[in-house]
Amino acid sequence: MPEILQQKIPYDVSEHKKLPGMLPLAEDGWLIEDEAYAAQLAERDRLLQDIPDKVFADAGASAEAKQEVLDEILAQLRRRPSYRVEATMVRRPDGVRVPLAGDPLLTAARLVQEDLCLHEKRGGEHVLTAAVMCFPASWTLREKIGRPLSAVHRPVEEYDADVTKRVQRLFDGIKAGRPMWRFNVLEYVRPDLFQPRSETDPRSADEDYGHGAYIRSEHQALVRLPQTCAVLFSIHTYLIKKPAQSSA
Repeated sequence: MPEILQQKIPYDVSEHKKLPGMLPLAEDGWLIEDEAYAAQLAERDRLLQDIPDKVFADAGASAEAKQEVLDEILAQLRRRPSYRVEATMVRRPDGVRVPLAGDPLLTAARLVQEDLCLHEKRGGEHVLTAAVMCFPASWTLREKIGRPLSAVHRPVEEYDADVTKRVQRLFDGIKAGRPMWRFNVLEYVRPDLFQPRSETDPRSADEDYGHGAYIRSEHQALVRLPQTCAVLFSIHTYLIKKPAQSSA
């Protein structure tokens, strides 16, 4: 597939913190527009059309929470001159018109660069109840949907019992209007944004694990929805070519 790249990652990836490693974020800082907007949105539209069952899933999410995701995003986009928000459609910065119809989470994901993962409290844990995940970095939505946080992150080596408790406390304590964020950083051989991977086939088993021509980083944000109290986990994917090594 063609490369869809940014010119740079706008934070220092060398300062990567251990999980959960969250930092405060500006109220509207979880929706990012960058130079890859048009190409990433075109790729998301293609994936949603060609393989919808692999990039969208709903495990009984509440209609109210999904609608609130769209409402929160539209409220921000109305303040951005790059968008035109009307009663029945939105014109994106790339000129594409998106109807405000159908599943609200799907509609929301067609407006912004971020993948959108909705978590709702079920008993003692937050559960991934619905998601539009077009740019997975070595995981599959099919294996994660409907699972609580502890099960979603089970294959992550550093996600032990202590981290599980800390992350759940974070989801419980995050405040509306005060989103938090973190990032990861990975190296990849291929530039594909859609790179699914089963839990039974860990990427760490590959000979090229930890190497590659591309640096990929996810700007991950947690947003409390004020009306339903659900938590939205948004993922903005940056992908750049690794700087060439000097021969001097």
